[in-house]
Amino acid sequence: MSGIIGKKIGMTAVFDERGLNTPCTLIEAGPCVVTQIKTEETDGYNSVQLGWGEKKDKHTSKALKGHFGKSKTTPKKKLIEFRDFEEQFDGALSLGQTIKIENIFKEGDFIDAVGTSKGKGFQGVVKRHNFAGVGDATHGQHNRERAPGSIGAASYPARVFKGMKMAGRMGGDRVKVLNLKVIKIIEDQNLILVSGAVPGAKNSLVILEK
Repeated sequence: MSGIIGKKIGMTAVFDERGLNTPCTLIEAGPCVVTQIKTEETDGYNSVQLGWGEKKDKHTSKALKGHFGKSKTTPKKKLIEFRDFEEQFDGALSLGQTIKIENIFKEGDFIDAVGTSKGKGFQGVVKRHNFAGVGDATHGQHNRERAPGSIGAASYPARVFKGMKMAGRMGGDRVKVLNLKVIKIIEDQNLILVSGAVPGAKNSLVILEK
């Protein structure tokens, strides 16, 4: 599975030749550097580690400086592994090689996007689980419109079952969105337009997989 690392810029819209308006997400993807190549013989599985984003030397440990030195590249902000990445390149990858969007994707491809969803903090059941609330504010009810209602039985089982939908922290989860269509690739600016929404806030890390 090949892929690339990028940053979410924001959302826009694109009109196609039929005049249809398609909402899109703009992502600055790559360029990435091959910082490690793992093989079945040495590591037990095949994968390629890509580095993305520049990082200052003073914020990089000596161990990581040595790691980046092997690929003759500057310290990178984020390292991500991709399994069986070399299959697309017929095994012709080398340490320090630069990977760009056009090397992985082309317009019309369907790809997957992985990101961290926006954190919403502590939320009630109406916002978190789409509950409707207990009911209308009639028959003497007081402030029950957004209440969760009953959460369990009485003397049996005398406990609350695990996984009960209740209030709690919402968002901030790793989310994968499947089958987003590549609308356009702007090679000179390392930009890619994909249809639909990609999880995460602006300037957040996004992993694009094929």
